[in-house]
Amino acid sequence: MLPSTESKLTLDYYNKTCPNLFRIMEEVIIAKQLSTPTTAAATLRLFFHDCMVGGCDASILISSTSFNTAERDADINLSLPGDGFDVVMRAKTVLELDCPGIVSCADILALAARDLVTMVGGPFYKVRLGRKDSTISKASEVEANIATPDMSLTQIISLFDAKGLSIQELVALSGAHTIGFSHCDQFANRIFNFSNNSEFDPSYNPIFAQALRKLCTDYTKHPSMSAFNDVMTPGIFDNVYYSNLQKGLGLLASDQVLASDSRTKPYVDLYAANQTAFFNDFARAMEKVSVYKIKTGREGEVRHRCDAFNSLNAN
Repeated sequence: MLPSTESKLTLDYYNKTCPNLFRIMEEVIIAKQLSTPTTAAATLRLFFHDCMVGGCDASILISSTSFNTAERDADINLSLPGDGFDVVMRAKTVLELDCPGIVSCADILALAARDLVTMVGGPFYKVRLGRKDSTISKASEVEANIATPDMSLTQIISLFDAKGLSIQELVALSGAHTIGFSHCDQFANRIFNFSNNSEFDPSYNPIFAQALRKLCTDYTKHPSMSAFNDVMTPGIFDNVYYSNLQKGLGLLASDQVLASDSRTKPYVDLYAANQTAFFNDFARAMEKVSVYKIKTGREGEVRHRCDAFNSLNAN
């Protein structure tokens, strides 16, 4: 993640061209989050999935066409909740009326993620602006860049390292799971027929494991069945995610391993004990992610609609 890209972005990028940007974003975001409280987690996840694949360039928002399968239709992205897409589209619609052709979808998504984190109790951090939207979005580029719950910690660490993110930043960013939910199929292998010796993963708190087994009994018939990532304070952005891990209440294997592996455990223990340390490190890591492989100038465009390229020959 090259700091030089940051210098092309500025905090006041739209001050003259779209002075109502922040007011419009705030109005849209508050209305959406109050009507649909899962929006914050959905948008934060959407932002990560955008940035990790080719940079923060709104490539995740593009709809597939008959001649291009876009990122959002990659298998791992099919479970991204619609509310993240919806809040960006709503903001774009209002902004296009107020200052047409000015504000990029990439900037809208970056701002929405920050504003929603703050709205549910998380830290405020600065979002530099001036990203352009990509003219490429390919499903085939997704899988190698997104961490999955069944990956080993070593695989996840190397994935983050390739993007210039340290182990501490990986642990801090994993704290995004203090909000949101995961579908049963993401952790079913931990609660059903785990091994010859145990029905469920012994790293789970046993009472929690039994509750999850009950909740997810018919998950194959009802694929939308899900559980909160943070069972204690699911709607609040706080450090309880980390103390949950210490108690065996980590929903996903990729979360729970953070509390036992010697490479990550010290940071889990630090953040469980000190929410300020978590907030500071999360904010710094988010600022870093938000400028990863950004497009500026002629490297991209400002889309008229967030789900479509401006010209048909882009793909």
